[in-house]
Amino acid sequence: MNPLAPMATSPASPAQLAARVQALVDFYRRVQTERMQGVPLLNPALLVEAVGFEWAEGEEGAEPVAEGVLITPWFMSLLRLPAVNGPHGNCVGRKAVRDFGSERFDFIGAHDPAIGYHETCALFSPMNGFTSQSLARETALASLALVRPQPEPDVMAPVAAEPLPPRRAFFMARRPDAGAAA
Repeated sequence: MNPLAPMATSPASPAQLAARVQALVDFYRRVQTERMQGVPLLNPALLVEAVGFEWAEGEEGAEPVAEGVLITPWFMSLLRLPAVNGPHGNCVGRKAVRDFGSERFDFIGAHDPAIGYHETCALFSPMNGFTSQSLARETALASLALVRPQPEPDVMAPVAAEPLPPRRAFFMARRPDAGAAA
């Protein structure tokens, strides 16, 4: 099955998300091995990894987009990947302000036939400050936590407690409103 072909399921399905994100990772792994070999800015401690991708609403009624962080040995970016592999629409290299979680950022359009049009917002480049994949992943997750704050739990109103009986009634197993003992 071609992960880039439209699927019969809803474009916002978990299967479609997994397929689109895997296509993204596969593409950037090919870029690393085919185009980036010997480039000094590659950090040998890092691998291509997609972190925290989830569906978000597209712009003005457009198809949903997968949003997350892409880690590569040469950059880390917020990334918006439409649900379907689509044409670039002459938007490659153009900036657009987009919602991402609770914030708005400048994204730059990019395109490759393998994954279609997508948009990136640089977080780090080059990646020489990262000593391990786990540190890069922690940074990606922390970045996502800043722009995707968790909803605050509902605060429950305090429940009015019954008044405590006087200590003597407690020890005699009587409640003050229960009347006299027989």
